[in-house]
Amino acid sequence: MIVLYNPVSSASKKPVLPMSLLAIGATLEGVEQYRIVDGNLVEEGFAALRGAIHDSGADILCMTVMPGPQLCNAVPICKVLKEEYPGLLIVWGGYFPTLHAQTVMKESYVDFVFRGHCELQFADFIRRIRSGDDVTQIAGLAWRDADGGAHLNPKPPVPDINELPDFPYHAVDMERYVRSSFLGSRTIAHHSSYGCPFKCNFCAVVNKVNGRYSAQTAERTASVVRKLVQDYRATAIEFYDSNFFVQESRIAEFSERIMPLEIGWWGFGRADTMLKFSDATWAAMRKSGLKMAFMGAESADGETLRRMNKGGKQDQNTILAVAEKMRRFGVVPEMSFIIGNPPDPEADAENTIRFIRRLKRVNPDVEIVFYIYSPVPVDGAMQTNAQTAGFEYPQDIETWTHARWEQFAQHLSSDLPWMNDRIRKKIGNFQKVLHAAYPTITDTRLSNGGRFALRSLAAWRYAMQFYNFPIELRLINRLFPYQRPEIQGF
Repeated sequence: MIVLYNPVSSASKKPVLPMSLLAIGATLEGVEQYRIVDGNLVEEGFAALRGAIHDSGADILCMTVMPGPQLCNAVPICKVLKEEYPGLLIVWGGYFPTLHAQTVMKESYVDFVFRGHCELQFADFIRRIRSGDDVTQIAGLAWRDADGGAHLNPKPPVPDINELPDFPYHAVDMERYVRSSFLGSRTIAHHSSYGCPFKCNFCAVVNKVNGRYSAQTAERTASVVRKLVQDYRATAIEFYDSNFFVQESRIAEFSERIMPLEIGWWGFGRADTMLKFSDATWAAMRKSGLKMAFMGAESADGETLRRMNKGGKQDQNTILAVAEKMRRFGVVPEMSFIIGNPPDPEADAENTIRFIRRLKRVNPDVEIVFYIYSPVPVDGAMQTNAQTAGFEYPQDIETWTHARWEQFAQHLSSDLPWMNDRIRKKIGNFQKVLHAAYPTITDTRLSNGGRFALRSLAAWRYAMQFYNFPIELRLINRLFPYQRPEIQGF
């Protein structure tokens, strides 16, 4: 028996369908019994896992671990469970062990690590463990030899997602993952592709897939959506693909196939790719229920985009053009900006703020999402600039769980060598004014009267470009909390 654990993913414990564990579970069907425990749905993860292990006699515990809250939840649980059940085999997979496997393998409470997309390799691992066969040659596996030395096997290629089985939705309580959102009253998540063909060096996906990409066919993706509508009464779908809008023909066919379902939907894409889509494809996407699309604008500066290895043909004109096109078709753009980049974070912040004002003039409905640059272990100019400024990754798990690094992992930390208080305040004050002057439409709790009040309060500041000391906005946010723009579902 195997227990698959999804650690707590945020302070609010917002339940999001644990698709990485469902993908693992799908390959275990008919091979091994398993149980999924979601830390976001239980009062206390350790107690739930202890109970599951005791009741089922499970001897293998597998966790998917993202840096940040999930890591901070996983570490103390694994330490104690390893002490209580010394024979329990603990396996980690996911972004954090993929990026920092050597650091994880220093910890005796983790027996094995899988790096990359290893659904098929994990099923093979279980077969070999059960039969007593050698596992040390399995692609993607990190393991220790008899002397305690860590070995990292090469990551496997990204699998053809069309050859993988569908998610075993019966393994979780689907109703608990249904939520109301801007997209629809019963919103459910899906992941229809693996990887991304681009190699932006600020993105952890690059380390995991190295530019590989595999997508479900339009027919299969539409079939999954139809199942979620028919079996679970979904009215909206969030696609958590790293890059959903890669191939126009696939998206156009998918849009045509789901039109009769009358749902809302959302996904990640690239501005330069989506700008090339024909008007006919945009019309089909909108008619099929596309309400909002997220894309990384990242920076207003061409040189910064070059250092980011953003690729393609993205620049200020591209961002402005796609924002205008989405306005015409009634699709809301969500655009993220990585702000305060080295080597000159203050100039970067000022350029980005000026550009966002231009963007709002082109399309006032653009939702702006801010991130502070957090280096990832991907070779390139961004990493080099960060290291030159004095940035270093923690060398042990304990440090990674400190509050500073938990914030860093969520792109929220400004405690970085190239930042200072003046730049932090400049960015933070502009955010407060912008998000009050343009309240997010994704906040379904905010009344029309509330939106009017926020806009009226912030209008003079935004018009005068006076962002300093927004005391009244801090006060109203305490008395009348309102949601900031954010990536849907996170």
